[in-house]
Amino acid sequence: MAVILIVEDDVFIREIAEMMIQDWGHRTLSASDVDEALSLLRSPQHIDALFTDIYLKTAVLGGCELAHQAIKLRPKLRVLYTTGNSVTEKMKALFVEGTHFLRKPYTQHQLQDSVKDLLAA
Repeated sequence: MAVILIVEDDVFIREIAEMMIQDWGHRTLSASDVDEALSLLRSPQHIDALFTDIYLKTAVLGGCELAHQAIKLRPKLRVLYTTGNSVTEKMKALFVEGTHFLRKPYTQHQLQDSVKDLLAA
């Protein structure tokens, strides 16, 4: 199965997402901010996908910036964005090409379908 890096500054949401994704047979790595995530992305650790919140407390639009840096480090990385805030066309223009989006709050089935679609892409 896949290794998915989850970047979410809300501990509760991050832990729930980790548990669900692990229940489906995937491995997870987690980070609470851009710096932690980049440290993992720069490591030799195998990572198939990035699941990141767009708005991180330490960096507004941090998830968008992170995804661009992540793709530079790992060009084949798949990206799934999430946020509970509104997403404008201007913001979507900041997304890495070919990425996916899942609005919060999401259900277990919505996350599962999104992860499945992401990994199949």
